[in-house]
Amino acid sequence: MSETLTHLPVHLAIIMDGNGRWAQARGLPREAGHRAGAETVRTIVTECRRLGIRHLTLYTFSSENWSRPKTEVSALFSLLLEFLGQEVPRMEREGIRLNILGDMEALPLAARTALRHGLRRTAANTDMVLNLALNYGGRGAPVRAAGVELVRAVRSMMAEGLRPEDVTEQSLADHLYTAGQPDPDFLIRTSGEQRLSNYLLYQCAYSEFYFTPTPWPDFGVEALHEALAVYAGRSRRFGKTQEQINGR
Repeated sequence: MSETLTHLPVHLAIIMDGNGRWAQARGLPREAGHRAGAETVRTIVTECRRLGIRHLTLYTFSSENWSRPKTEVSALFSLLLEFLGQEVPRMEREGIRLNILGDMEALPLAARTALRHGLRRTAANTDMVLNLALNYGGRGAPVRAAGVELVRAVRSMMAEGLRPEDVTEQSLADHLYTAGQPDPDFLIRTSGEQRLSNYLLYQCAYSEFYFTPTPWPDFGVEALHEALAVYAGRSRRFGKTQEQINGR
């Protein structure tokens, strides 16, 4: 099926949901679900790279996830360290650039150190960007961007007078974590929930959504292809009529 996929998204975003429920349904601890989910991450990153998807964003750890049991949070960051240790060398070889969306400063020291190491080693790669949303909240991100933009605007006002037209959608976007990247064309959420959960609220204004009951650990290559085939059949009009898009 992969050879027949057309009209692939340039930027694919995924909410990787259902690890804990997958484990509990099998009588396993939630940490086992997260470990199985990490294997799915490897599979999906590899397949997206093979298909030629240029930007992949994975909702890895939200700002709300700190409220989970400490043992689970600790296990998640242990898995992150293991993932980075194994995957950064491969990303370096395969031209995948690592990028982080979120407030890294609040992460554990070992995670910050490993992430910065991965950022440095992959900084020159251009074939694909892998965004990991870590300690990320969609509502917080625009506030952060607006704060940076406000400082810039105040300096401009002090220098030459503030003009309303200085603050634009583009100037705001230039200070988001995804600055320099296209907005997601397609967002997939696994495990049956049908909401954004504070994820890329600004960037997903025009994204196509796809919700599947499949839990993340079971979301393999075939499930990815099924989702991409649905995306290929969608018509993205951005407020235009289909006739305008077709040039009629």
